[in-house]
Amino acid sequence: MSESAAKVLESAAQKYASEAIRFDSQGSRAMAIRNYQNAIQTLVQLAQLYPDYKLNSMYLQRAQLYQERVKALQSAHGIEPPSEDSDSGFTFTPPTNKSQASAPPAPSPGAKTPQVVQQLKASYNDLIMKEKPNIKWDEVVGLEDAKKALRESIIFPVHRPDLFPLGWPRGLLMYGPPGCGKTLLAAATASEIDSYFITVDAASIMSKWLGEGERNVAKLFNSARKLLEKEAKSVIVFIDELDSILGSRTSEVGGEVRVRNQFLKEMDGIADKGKNLHLYVIGATNKPWSLDWPFLRRFQKRIYVPLPDIRARMQMLKQYTTPLKMDPSLKLEDLSKMTDGYSGSDMRDICQAVQLTVVAEVFDSAGPDDTEAQPRPIGIADFKAVLRARRPSVSPEMLKAYANWAENFKAL
Repeated sequence: MSESAAKVLESAAQKYASEAIRFDSQGSRAMAIRNYQNAIQTLVQLAQLYPDYKLNSMYLQRAQLYQERVKALQSAHGIEPPSEDSDSGFTFTPPTNKSQASAPPAPSPGAKTPQVVQQLKASYNDLIMKEKPNIKWDEVVGLEDAKKALRESIIFPVHRPDLFPLGWPRGLLMYGPPGCGKTLLAAATASEIDSYFITVDAASIMSKWLGEGERNVAKLFNSARKLLEKEAKSVIVFIDELDSILGSRTSEVGGEVRVRNQFLKEMDGIADKGKNLHLYVIGATNKPWSLDWPFLRRFQKRIYVPLPDIRARMQMLKQYTTPLKMDPSLKLEDLSKMTDGYSGSDMRDICQAVQLTVVAEVFDSAGPDDTEAQPRPIGIADFKAVLRARRPSVSPEMLKAYANWAENFKAL
């Protein structure tokens, strides 16, 4: 096997697990579940592709633990979230109440990998998460153009449908660099109108081991319609990584074609045909240029979610540095200018990296047993050192590609 290829999967799983733990600790249930499931999917893929890999036993154990956490979150049990491990991102704090949930036994070194993998295969119910988020508009920093488009297309029609004799958009596409707030925008919109929020990862729908993608798409929209009829005035279906379903293909197998056609059929079915149903589909993608025109035109609003501008970066820095011990001489205005080109998730990572630096100094000088030692104030030099070692996650070439695509296809 290729050790380097396995390392790529390990790195991806670590990233998903770290994000899941962060969202879990913040109480963002749907986003935590999605990232746990992505971590599970990646670890299982590692075991399938490289069954002889020496760390498979440990990783499959982690995947089983993550699946237990997903089940706990879905059933709304009060189980403590996993604790974060800065080294691996794969640690898990066992439930304090053993009767609520217990992790399945770790696979033995001699266990057959396919049997363990089979236990981790997700059902349709594992693919989606239904909830009513509690995220306020002011928690979404900046992105005023995107907020305006979402208000006009969803929030206003829900409150005053009588003012829209020509109907309103049912499909909205948010595109832009990763880590800039597309998911948060969708969740805040649902919260604003007290709507049910169904979130699903398109890549999971298309995953080969999950079965028939065509059937999963049909179930997704059927679930949304039933929820609309029975329990809510409005329902928002948020589909992340939309290009996994609707992206251009140089060659397609029959299953992929059927999934894409099923999606088109479902989107046409919720289009305004005299019914004032408040069922909306919000798609998100980091690769809008992968979408074919027949699918693009189903999304009447196409909203660019860009990197944060200087004012947004300033607000983020205030938010992330408030709980930290800062040097009074440090001016966040100067720091916001230095972080041009960094995404919203980059900004959080930068502040976290600076925090880790000063905390490491405490452990290096005082040791772990000195509970009285405190980190020194964080200064501008600490941020400069982190910025020298951490480049933006979005390249100038990518930004140029987004700008060109927006110029040709934007629809606000």
